[in-house]
Amino acid sequence: MLPSRRSLLLAIAAAAPAAPALGQVPAGWPDRPLRLVLPYTPGGGTDAVARALGARLNAALGQPVVVENRPGAGGNLATELVAGARPDGLTLLMGNQGPITVNPTLFGRNLKVNPQTALDPVAMVAETPLVLVAGPGTQAGTLAALIEEARAKKGQMTYASPGNGAAGHLAMALLLQQAGLEATHVPFRGAAPGLTDVAAGHIPMMISTLPSVAGLVAGGALRALAVTGDRRVASMPEVPTVAETLPGYRVTAWYGILVPNGTPEPIRARMEEAILGSLGTPDLVVSLEREGAVPYPMPGEEFRRFIAAESARWAPVIRAAGITAD
Repeated sequence: MLPSRRSLLLAIAAAAPAAPALGQVPAGWPDRPLRLVLPYTPGGGTDAVARALGARLNAALGQPVVVENRPGAGGNLATELVAGARPDGLTLLMGNQGPITVNPTLFGRNLKVNPQTALDPVAMVAETPLVLVAGPGTQAGTLAALIEEARAKKGQMTYASPGNGAAGHLAMALLLQQAGLEATHVPFRGAAPGLTDVAAGHIPMMISTLPSVAGLVAGGALRALAVTGDRRVASMPEVPTVAETLPGYRVTAWYGILVPNGTPEPIRARMEEAILGSLGTPDLVVSLEREGAVPYPMPGEEFRRFIAAESARWAPVIRAAGITAD
């Protein structure tokens, strides 16, 4: 029997080598609380992952980690704040797909700070699959049936998203492109109002995070048709992956830590070591799983290459779908 993805990831974290040049970390660092800035409001998946990680970093580094929510401008406000902070390793950004790999294409020349040059990746933390859900606005009980319905409606079928360029929007755009379909996008300001309209039957479908849809699916208000990762999820084992219908499809929401460019390498490396070590602790694993996430340990240089690959992957999807900033 092949080992699970989770067991492989935890093994990677446990086997991660010690960060280099730790002796060069300034004596007493960190000597005051760390600031972990998030690009979203409290209560969402990013917020929960950040707070779970912050608790572990407190234990690893000996200083509290203060989570600061700075939503706005598609995540750009948080990026600008951290990019402009003193590069002393005390101000961190919880980065994810939208602000880090999508916004450079989405905002273009209007982007004040390019996250890929203004920030240094420290480590990947976690990832979570998204879920395609349907409401009473469609009778489709499978992804294949939904695809056929969308094809018959020739672009007149609608779908909700948490906003232009959000993970759910991009995931649906990619699905439509791979299936050779068109549908009309209806953006909302956040997942909750979009899911409310899907549950009410005003909009047939939406892709959103697992925690945001779990209660509505369990209560029968929504039907889970597919998950976007490369394997089925333990909490919804009967729900197939999109790839079982559209081979090669894979989308996840991911979370990683970045610091201002110019942060001394010994400090960045010490933070990398603390994060990767934390991802092997059972309490953090449980906290992440509660949010539908799994540890995704990846050191800084590998994370940098991942960001570049994600940017290259999503740019043509954004352009083909005609996605623009709000």
